[in-house]
Parts: sequence; C-alpha cells; structure tokens
Amino acid sequence: MLGPVILAASRSDRMRRLISAAPVTKQVVDRFIPGETVADIVPIIEDLTARGLELTMDVVGEDITTPEQAAAARDAYLALIDHLQRLELGEKVEMSVKLSMFGQALEGGHELALANVRPVVEAAAAIGTTVTLDAEDHTTLDSMFAIHEELRKDFPQTGCVIQAYLFRTEADARRLAESGSRVRLVKGAYKEPAEVAYQQKHEIDKAYVRILRTLMEGEGYPMIGSHDPRLIAIAQELAHKAGRKLDEYEFQMLYGIRGDEHLRLAAEGHRMRVYTAYGTDWYGYFMRRLAEKPANLRFFLRSMVSKG
Repeated sequence: MLGPVILAASRSDRMRRLISAAPVTKQVVDRFIPGETVADIVPIIEDLTARGLELTMDVVGEDITTPEQAAAARDAYLALIDHLQRLELGEKVEMSVKLSMFGQALEGGHELALANVRPVVEAAAAIGTTVTLDAEDHTTLDSMFAIHEELRKDFPQTGCVIQAYLFRTEADARRLAESGSRVRLVKGAYKEPAEVAYQQKHEIDKAYVRILRTLMEGEGYPMIGSHDPRLIAIAQELAHKAGRKLDEYEFQMLYGIRGDEHLRLAAEGHRMRVYTAYGTDWYGYFMRRLAEKPANLRFFLRSMVSKG
C-alpha cells in the first residue's frame, strides 16, 4: 500500500528536502497551488473572475499542533477576507476551511475550532460571501456537523462538505437538503476502512448519484464537486428533472484540472467555482493528498502532460 509510505514521507524532514528540491515537484505544485501569499494569488482571483468563474479559497496548512498555530490559520483567512474586500469580489469568492487547521484535533479542540472559525465566518458575511466547512476523515465529522449547525444559527449561508463514499452520507444528505443549506458533494479522498466506506469506484459512483439526487430534489443549494464528465452530465440531468434553474446549483473543480471544462460550463450559464489552494505549507498539503488517495499522483501527472 502506497498510502502509509507517502504519509510517512510527509512527516520526514529528509524527504521534505529531497521532494521539495525535485524539479518535477515544483512543476506540479506550481500548477495546482498557484502561490504562497495573498499577493501571489490576487492576479489569479482577478483573472478567473474576469472569465466568468467563481472561486473557493483554501489556505493550505497541515499538522496543527498548538493553539498558536490554529490562531495563525484563523488570521491568514482574515487577511484573505481583507484583500477580497479591497478587490470588491466578496460575492464571487468564498472560503473553504478545514477545522483541523483551527485546532479541532487539539485538547478541547471542538470548542477551540468553533471559536477560531466564527470570526472568519463573521468577516466573510460582512463582505457578502461565506465559508464552507471541508470534510476530513470520518472521526471528525460529528464535530464538523455540530459546528456547522451552530454557525448556521447566525450565518445560515455557511456550507459544508459531504463525501459519497461514506455509508453515513445518504442520511446526512437527507438531513442537510433543507431550505437555505449549501452542501458540496465530493467522492471522498481519505483512506477510510471498509467498515465505514465503500471501497470500489463503481460503488462510490452509484452512491454519489443517489446522494446527488437527494440534494437536487431537496430545498437546499447543491455544489457538485467532481471532475468526472459522466457525473457532471448526470448532475445536469438531475437538475433539469428537479426543475432547478442554472443559478440554483453549481459545479466545483480544482484549480489546474480541466481548465477548459471550467470555461465551457461557465459559458453555458452554469455557476462554476474553482477550488484554489495557496500558502507556504504546500508540502504537507501535497503529500497528504497523495497519502489519502495515491491514485491522485497518476491523475496529477496525467494532467501535467495534458495541460488541460
């Protein structure tokens, strides 16, 4: 299994130095993580929004071990929001946050993460945008959903992510498909045990379609997180059958992957949001994505060749 090997490499200072120095690594990182600072990514934000696209911004960071690091993550998002306010692009750019970055895994982590994420959600609302809480491994989800429910009391536009490969997600989708909710559906990339998650691609795809149907037939706002052409076509069909207008759902894809498809969907009138990560801690982000699903490595390298 490659996953544990890659995860071990993510914690090795020696491997960090070796991998960081490899030219191919820099090529991949530059393509999928377009900058380290807010100043770096401002031109990206301006370019993509000028092309009719919307964004969700992720400040990368892994292995939060102290409350001070969690506070620094909060402050990084507040700095991003300050820049978005100056650009007057709040309505076009939302934020995605991982509660682990806000201290969720530390002692008293649930309360700490809620205390850190609340001012980010509040500041986002003040400039006309919102925050989506990313899903992580299954052991963190009850805490994430509880924080999501608490935030929605004051900021009902706060979104969350659900993962199709988890057995629990169909029930979560039924609960979340209510008026005013914003739910991003992804397949799921963490290495989860067979006791809690589907392991085969065809099972995950079938679950994705079932859950997406629930969201489309519900009263909330579905966000389709997928690069799969077949699932994108199915999403359009389900939206049509549910009588949804083009502004009543959206597609989301990663920056650097299928860029032509981003523009095609936007040109057809769909809301198309580009998930754009940036920050200095790209190594941990990059390696953990590979550890969660080593097939991502082949996907990234194919994307490098295709330039699509």
